Amino acid sequence: MRDRVRKLNDAPFRPQARYVLYWAQMNRRTEYNHALAHAIELANEHSLPVLFYEGLTCAYPYASDRLHVFILEGVADTAAALKKQGVGYVFYPRRKRSDPDDILYRLAREAAAVVTDDYPTFIARQHNQRVPARLDIPYFVVDSSCIVPMNHMTRREYAAYTIRPKIHKALSQHLRPFETPRVSRRYEDPPPPYHIESPDPPRLAAECEIDHTVKPSITHRGGARAAHRALTRFITRNLRRYARERNEPSAHATSGLSPYLHFGCISALEVALAARDHAAQHGLIADEFLEELIVRRELAFNHARFSEDPTSLESAPAWALETMRRHAGDPRPYRYNREQFESAATHDELWNAAQKELLLRGTIHGYYRMYWGKKIIEWSTSYQDALDDMIYLHDRYSLDGRDPNTYTNILWCFGLHDRPWVERPVFGQLRYMSHDGMKRKTNTQAYLREIESLERTGVDPFRVE
Repeated sequence: MRDRVRKLNDAPFRPQARYVLYWAQMNRRTEYNHALAHAIELANEHSLPVLFYEGLTCAYPYASDRLHVFILEGVADTAAALKKQGVGYVFYPRRKRSDPDDILYRLAREAAAVVTDDYPTFIARQHNQRVPARLDIPYFVVDSSCIVPMNHMTRREYAAYTIRPKIHKALSQHLRPFETPRVSRRYEDPPPPYHIESPDPPRLAAECEIDHTVKPSITHRGGARAAHRALTRFITRNLRRYARERNEPSAHATSGLSPYLHFGCISALEVALAARDHAAQHGLIADEFLEELIVRRELAFNHARFSEDPTSLESAPAWALETMRRHAGDPRPYRYNREQFESAATHDELWNAAQKELLLRGTIHGYYRMYWGKKIIEWSTSYQDALDDMIYLHDRYSLDGRDPNTYTNILWCFGLHDRPWVERPVFGQLRYMSHDGMKRKTNTQAYLREIESLERTGVDPFRVE
């Protein structure tokens, strides 16, 4: 556990405290949560209970019905699990900007220490930079997102081939079952009046000052129970064909777990153990899936941890920056602005379908998302415009956006963690992807029919309930 924990201030424990406070910024789960476990360990050492605080503000960037409802759908799961564990729970939905925005600080006044998630992007990164100095108690951040802790790496890795041996060397130490400690003292106090334990997600979202034009996903339901149902479906139906069919969107052979991993409804460690054990029991090979889940995902976290700005084009390697500099003035075959991209109004029906999948499901199949990004580069006035539009579309619409994986995958389109390819207009030495290539390698017609059906009916047969 020690290699997952960092203390971000020098404040002492409060001697007459009522509890240890766990602030669930990103990992909204009760099992396989190293940060919650660390809070319990601290509380047990000081004979205190644990209070789990989860907030949802109307003021985060691109707050919408889609993101709010997905988070709210998990609240009842969390409340029920914490009650069994003997951990207190406070969930505070800040509906309007005029509502109080100091609940963390109110709760911290009676806490011995604050424990929260070590997360290298979005508002958690910002909070962990500025909140510790404002508290007079210890502020611990704990990595519950990666299997091999981010702290294991001491610098930014160049590519998968440089981080892979380091991860594999440490994997046996970390890829093992993890049990949450039992609390020695149950939390018995009543919740504060602003706590809501069993919200009606659509109704509560409708009361909030957020973007109501971005509707909830037609595919993904939030919460730990939905996450575990998605995991079970993947393990039992798709793992055996993942390596063969993962790049075929119409096959639906991927896990569909990215929203649940992003919002911390389920742990990458639990997923990896389930895949490994199921493969061993049934004579399957899970190597390709584990490569994506562990090596590629943790390469993204490494990039975010060690980058001053993990969303900056300057994160691209020198060869990529140079080739973009040389080709910045190349004529573009088509040019679209953000509004045209957002409304799926290009000349390319496959690209439009991928964008519509984002609008409807809140995700894009990984292989087509690469094509989606490459074409935005090809059809944008500048590389910076292309990057800005990709980030905007993911931040606003994607359930797995605002994530180290998201920003790293977007920057991959600009050469990050890739290598130089054959020179061509606009892309220079950046990897190129074509419509004809997608038609050769995937069943584009099946995908087009599927997205058309989603758009027409608003019903997804692959929805997780």
